[in-house]
Amino acid sequence: MQSLLLNGKVFYYDEIAVYSFRNSIPLNGYESKTLELCRDWLNGVQEFAIQTSGSTGAPKVITLTRQQLEASAKATIKALQVQKNDRALVCLNAETVGGLMLLVRGFLGEMQLTIIEPTANPLAVLSPESSFEYASFVPMQMQEMLVFSPDSIAFFNRIKAILVGGAPVSYNLQQQISQLAVPVYHTYGMTETASHVALKRLNGPEASPYFKTLPGVEISTDNRNCLIIKGAQTNFETVTTNDRVNIIDPETFEWLGRADFVINSGGVKIQAEKVETVLETALAQLGITANSFITSVPDEKLGEKVVAVLELNFLDQVREAQLKEKLQNLLSRYEIPKTFLYLPEFKKTASGKLDRNQTLKLALAFSKNARY
Repeated sequence: MQSLLLNGKVFYYDEIAVYSFRNSIPLNGYESKTLELCRDWLNGVQEFAIQTSGSTGAPKVITLTRQQLEASAKATIKALQVQKNDRALVCLNAETVGGLMLLVRGFLGEMQLTIIEPTANPLAVLSPESSFEYASFVPMQMQEMLVFSPDSIAFFNRIKAILVGGAPVSYNLQQQISQLAVPVYHTYGMTETASHVALKRLNGPEASPYFKTLPGVEISTDNRNCLIIKGAQTNFETVTTNDRVNIIDPETFEWLGRADFVINSGGVKIQAEKVETVLETALAQLGITANSFITSVPDEKLGEKVVAVLELNFLDQVREAQLKEKLQNLLSRYEIPKTFLYLPEFKKTASGKLDRNQTLKLALAFSKNARY
């Protein structure tokens, strides 16, 4: 009988379809919601309402059809060469498109699903001998496991393929991933495209700076050079993104950054993600371990002023001066952060993504000594 494992409890598909176990097995809130999604899928529900992450704006609810979810799942199953009875780890929130699509791929690919409640370090709950053919993580989870779980490298290298998505991969994490033997792919997609529509290999001889689209996905750009996507995953309707890209060929593109992360400082347009990459590199070269991002605050003279936000209590004056000097050698004078803000712990969305707006708000309050 087909079954899945949820937080260590076995549930058979025929039980899930009729919810016959509800009174005999105690369930927490996450388990109930996950099983209800599984029940809806097994009973042929045709539409699924999914809330976006809210990492860059107000969360909203997107309705996706069963056909869109199936098209997305089949494209990934084909790209990764999933086989019947392959084991898959599901440790993303099932109420987001990333987690839901893991379930759908499991059902369509007849995979063995092991589902655990989302946590920063999945290895803290899994047994050390756990083994899977496929797993998907957000970058924060990969980083936490590599830093805090001694067995993480052996665990990763037992997997056939790993997907990492939902947020950019930092310089430090990229360096750690490059040491892994397992193929690791960075995903590109969003709720509106029923999860990812393109993959980028992060390590090994096939590592590339470019995303490769999944079969059947058409790409183009608008007058802002922002990506336009069309395919079965979008119900063959065009989805215009806010992601600036450079299209290499009909199946390949380079991601440059979000159009809404362009900072206009004194009339000079600055791509925040480019400065973020340089900042991460500079921090690593100085031996400073901290998550960071680039944003802006209003400025009377410049209109917008570039600021760096670091996940630290503070850097002392000497270390901050060293960081500024390093950035001056790597960036133009317009790109160099005018202010450094600090916050001991960044705010995350329910799906584990950085909540930039809320983090900036808290960092402004925390960094009382910063001048604006």
